[in-house]
Amino acid sequence: MVLSRPNFRDLIPNGYHVPNPCRIPATWNPVGHYNPEHYTNLKNPFGVDFRANGFKWNATICRKDSDGDGMTNGEELGDSNCSWHSGQKSSNPIGHPGICEPVGSSVCHNQHFRCDLLENSPGLQGHQ
Repeated sequence: MVLSRPNFRDLIPNGYHVPNPCRIPATWNPVGHYNPEHYTNLKNPFGVDFRANGFKWNATICRKDSDGDGMTNGEELGDSNCSWHSGQKSSNPIGHPGICEPVGSSVCHNQHFRCDLLENSPGLQGHQ
């Protein structure tokens, strides 16, 4: 059972198809959280930025690189031109805007997220 706020996923391009970098070809359901199946106490960088942006998809959040991996949120979610509006079709997503990819790479050395932490960290556990 997935516990997330589907209406938030309606507010971003490909919100229901964000790739899970820890388990390909699975998807990451609560996009702004650190657990792919449940919301978490700690929000990932995209979750923090999306909230700070008023839960709105616009050029500001689209052009931002929330996770610091060198790709904008829009590029990762399939809206490289930052022109998507709710209900529109966009290109396929190619990454996760809140999880630096590739996980564990030198690009992501400042990130403290690891796929194996999903099972071992109380702050990353889901709420039922």
